[in-house]
Amino acid sequence: MSLFTQQQGRPARTPDYRLSLSGQIISPQLGARLQRLRLRLTDRRGLEADQLDITLEDHDGRLALPPRGAEIQLEIGWKGQALVDRGTYIVDEVEHSGAPDVLTIRARSADMRQGLPGKRSQSWDDIVLRDIIATIAARHDLEPKTGMALAGIRIEHIDQTDESDLHFLTRLGERYDAVATIKAGNLLFIPAGQATTASGIEIPPIPLRRQVGDRHRYSVTDRDAYSGVLAYWNDTAGAERREVIVGEADNTKALRPTYASEDDALAAANSEWQRLQRGGAEFSLDLAEGRPELYPETPVTLIGWKQPIDATPWLITEVTHDINDAAYTGGLAMEVRSE
Repeated sequence: MSLFTQQQGRPARTPDYRLSLSGQIISPQLGARLQRLRLRLTDRRGLEADQLDITLEDHDGRLALPPRGAEIQLEIGWKGQALVDRGTYIVDEVEHSGAPDVLTIRARSADMRQGLPGKRSQSWDDIVLRDIIATIAARHDLEPKTGMALAGIRIEHIDQTDESDLHFLTRLGERYDAVATIKAGNLLFIPAGQATTASGIEIPPIPLRRQVGDRHRYSVTDRDAYSGVLAYWNDTAGAERREVIVGEADNTKALRPTYASEDDALAAANSEWQRLQRGGAEFSLDLAEGRPELYPETPVTLIGWKQPIDATPWLITEVTHDINDAAYTGGLAMEVRSE
């Protein structure tokens, strides 16, 4: 490996990590066991579990096979700097192969592995979103954190019929253009694409210059293909089906469901319109050096690409971290941030 990075002419940094695997501490200081590009952490937005894949050398036979359900604690970063705690993961799959002997482990985030289990049926009537999130959080010993812009939305009626809380939250998120996720014992329900915390505080954008990346991909589609969104609702008083439109009526995208009230239809149309706006462009970037502090829902300002790319407000939707004993690289997927 070169003594200097290509981007900035400074000495190359050395990756650092600390794994606690069923009580066994694994780190470079205790003898490198990490094979080339064989620690990968994929951090996703929403209620999809983060995934950790690890391949360790077991040439001396000293590694114990972790049982499924064992805990892995992970910290990553750079030598000489404080490591970033990336959470706890539960082992799902274990494989031992050889020769040479190698231990391969796949684990998923502890917060999400259970997936808010248990199907249930419940009718929610005349209730605000904040109280729905609080009720579901209490069922699973989680702390509710609902975004300020969403907390007071009143729902006249919605049914949860033989449906897990995980699926129900996903459905609520789709209706109100929100991201539901579990992090550090908190159940978060926050506006999608807004780059704000649950308390409504704006997250400052992270600047990323072109020099930090190896490869990038920018794609844009015709955001004007639809001029608006149309949603239907049942007017029980008038015994007829009515409609609402968000945006312009020239070329609308019609939503399939018929909603129980005008407010529900309007919320669904607004959410779909926001998603259509964000879906106009995508950007992905391979990082020459990993950034352990980056998470999904972090806003980004890009510098040094084409003008339309730099002028677009971006939001991270997925982060990958790839580490071995000689290199730490990463990858980012982004969408357009709502304004």
